[in-house]
Amino acid sequence: MTNSKELFNDLLSLITLNEDKAEIQSIVYLILENKYGLSKTEVLSGKEIDTVDRSLLDSIISKINKHEPIQYILGSAHFFGRSFSVNSSVLIPRPETELLIDEILKFTQPLKTPIRILDIGTGSGCIAISLALEIPNALVTAIDISNDALTCAKQNATALKASVNFKELDILTQELTDQYDLILSNPPYISIEEKESMNQNVLAYEPHLALFALQHDPLIFYRTITSKCKKNLTPQGSLWLEINERFGNEVCVLAEEQGFRNVQILKDLDGKNRMVKALNG
Repeated sequence: MTNSKELFNDLLSLITLNEDKAEIQSIVYLILENKYGLSKTEVLSGKEIDTVDRSLLDSIISKINKHEPIQYILGSAHFFGRSFSVNSSVLIPRPETELLIDEILKFTQPLKTPIRILDIGTGSGCIAISLALEIPNALVTAIDISNDALTCAKQNATALKASVNFKELDILTQELTDQYDLILSNPPYISIEEKESMNQNVLAYEPHLALFALQHDPLIFYRTITSKCKKNLTPQGSLWLEINERFGNEVCVLAEEQGFRNVQILKDLDGKNRMVKALNG
């Protein structure tokens, strides 16, 4: 038998990342939850563990110290109260993206008719699947350029029993054909110039296809989406875009130039520009 609190402190001492103590603690809690089903409360109370695979734990710690994200090591990430499978073909779901779900749920709550939703660049499927599960009358379609990402998203939809129609499509070169009441996207929006300031675990392990805007143009996806999606939204439809906080005003201008109305920036809990919401005109 192994005391879980003692194991927690042991693992904590082995992690050499240059991160604050709270971040490292959260990593160890994730390990113990994933591998032994222990809650934070159970760890703090020192619940006994029957069998500990020390070689497995040592392997996990070694990967962590090489800056591999814990979500990829464990193969899962939490998002909007659910666990999603993740791998190196998809971005790790970010807590700040949950704000997008919250705002869309508030917006769609009064709507009683079936809502046709399109998620552009779905990755792990965390946004599309969450909306499909949270909005009973939603008809959700999700697209991505990456077949590997779509494989991961489909597996998540199956595991979570969510009805989502997945399609392989490159929004930059291909056209949308169907009509939707709500279109959303969290596209690649990091400029090449921002690489130097990014954490090593992101640069070394997360897919650059999903991180970085192409052609040294951080607005390329927003320009394309605002242009192409205008004709694929119903007259009362809405467009929701997660953004690089540096380019909120520029994204608003792009939407307004395409005839969207009531274009506004929504901020996250830290007061940063997080998304743009626009109504079809």
